[in-house]
Amino acid sequence: MSIPILDTFGRTHTYLRISLTDKCNLRCSYCMPQEDMQFMPHRHLMQAEEIAYLAGVFVEMGVDKIRLTGGEPLVRQDFGTIIDSLGELPATLTLTTNAIQIDRYLSAIQAAGISSLNVSLDTLDAHKFKTITRRDQLQKTLDHIDLLLAEGLTVKINMVVMKGVNDDEVNEFVGLTLQNPRMQVRFIEFMPFNGNQWDMSKIVSYDSLLETISQRYSFSRLPGELQDTAHLFQVKGGAGSFGIIGTVTHPFCSGCNRIRLTADGKLKNCLFDTTEVDLLGPLRAGADVKPLIYAHFRKKHFAHGGHGQFTAENAKDAYETNRTMIAIGG
Repeated sequence: MSIPILDTFGRTHTYLRISLTDKCNLRCSYCMPQEDMQFMPHRHLMQAEEIAYLAGVFVEMGVDKIRLTGGEPLVRQDFGTIIDSLGELPATLTLTTNAIQIDRYLSAIQAAGISSLNVSLDTLDAHKFKTITRRDQLQKTLDHIDLLLAEGLTVKINMVVMKGVNDDEVNEFVGLTLQNPRMQVRFIEFMPFNGNQWDMSKIVSYDSLLETISQRYSFSRLPGELQDTAHLFQVKGGAGSFGIIGTVTHPFCSGCNRIRLTADGKLKNCLFDTTEVDLLGPLRAGADVKPLIYAHFRKKHFAHGGHGQFTAENAKDAYETNRTMIAIGG
């Protein structure tokens, strides 16, 4: 085992998020702002064997959890090969998906040891789904969530809440957690990225979400860990749980243990840091990438990539100079 990945604030980084692609079969406006986006050429992406090698390096450095993201990870033709190799590592493996193609890979997912995954879903209304995603795939998404639950997997639904768009559905989503102990809904505050027209007026805040939910349900806070992104709650008498990821109004940076690797092999030490370190180029040149990883995390800021708290002003000056969300990885 190598020396752990530490920053100057004493935080140990054990959770690796690997983006497999910047492509997606949906076109959510907050993630992919343009219908006709230009995607990375295949040769610029990490190949399956490179993903497996780099994941192994990070596991040697103390990583014990790996999440596969996109874009939509299931649109990669070699997705099955990738999870086969990663499933052999001594780390918990999971993924974030829109679930539209989950039936194609369910057996491979289970064989790789994945028992819990996140499904992105922002509305239960067919018209809104088509408006948000520019695709008509709600029923398939819901059917595949049911399939995952029937197969015994835990499903965590990620809902990005946007004022005037889907905030009227919050309690309907909470209702999904009442019957099944393997169902969790996580409400995510709308975050600023390049091109997604973010401003504070579109945010449904952590406190506002709790107020809305309390108007229909009685609930209590569940215990958690310092590095958790979501504060979890359970409705009285409910089987599952719901959580709130308050990146904007209730940041969780003090316990951050996350590492991000983009689909083109760039290392990010924070979702909002605009500085990146290339690992793929040096790897292909035969270099040892560990010194690059250690050095980049010694430069990590305490919070929000060093840009300070979210405001309308610094979102334009700092956060929108970042990549689009789909180019970073969810």
